[in-house]
Amino acid sequence: MTTLVRRAAALCALAASSLALAACGSTEPGEAPRPAPSAPSASAAAPSRPPTLAPGPAGLTPVFEHGPRAGGRTVALTFDADMTADQGPRAAAGERFDNPGLIATLRKLEVPATVFMTGRWAEEYPDAARSIGQDPRFEIANHSYSHYAFTDDCYGLPTVPEERMRSDVERAYAAFREAGVPDPMPYFRFPGGCYDKAALKALTAAGVTAVQWDVVSGDAFATDADAVARQVLDGVKPGSVVVMHCTRSAAPVTAEAVRTIVPELRKQGYRFVKVSELIGAANGRR
Repeated sequence: MTTLVRRAAALCALAASSLALAACGSTEPGEAPRPAPSAPSASAAAPSRPPTLAPGPAGLTPVFEHGPRAGGRTVALTFDADMTADQGPRAAAGERFDNPGLIATLRKLEVPATVFMTGRWAEEYPDAARSIGQDPRFEIANHSYSHYAFTDDCYGLPTVPEERMRSDVERAYAAFREAGVPDPMPYFRFPGGCYDKAALKALTAAGVTAVQWDVVSGDAFATDADAVARQVLDGVKPGSVVVMHCTRSAAPVTAEAVRTIVPELRKQGYRFVKVSELIGAANGRR
């Protein structure tokens, strides 16, 4: 009996040592640190999934606009990385649909953010997509592959046929994987913010939560950074989702506006979070 007890103790010690070594795992140069694994347990049998909302009426894709208004001053800055499927020639001619200066500003100010990216943008700027996706400060969500509208009459955008809406979203996720984005979120933003019941029904099987906003920054095609900053500061409430853009040619003053918005909101007691945190807080409290 004593020998069996000793063997059992030795096996336990070996298992504990293996976990400790795994927790000290190395990373490649430039690679984001990987979280240490937890000891196995019944509750940790499956990896945790990002928070989502339950399906809406009749099982339609749920729509999220803002987090809880009570329980603390939180705000999510979101940035649409827009590139329409047919804009390749414009990019080849030198138009910049990325905005590395904005991403650098967010990193310098240590602001977490959610980037809603089109698949076409990820194809054009795979290094930027991978860098953003591997930075734990950010999360990448889906803004369609083509940036075509999911309804008619949406800011002049071309329209995705209803039967191709789900595949357009899935094609964007495929583009993220190809670019090396590790864990894109199960969140989707309609191009132009335009949707209807048919679009919500078409995306039900995709298993995404549609994310809108309650604060429009007005940064698209703006030339006055102070005006953009004022519009955001005047509109933010606890739990707000702010929509901005990560497209240099179409939103050239966004980074400058962010440099005003962030310190002012922090002065007012706001804490910046990603959309996933707001959705997690909203579950059961909407």
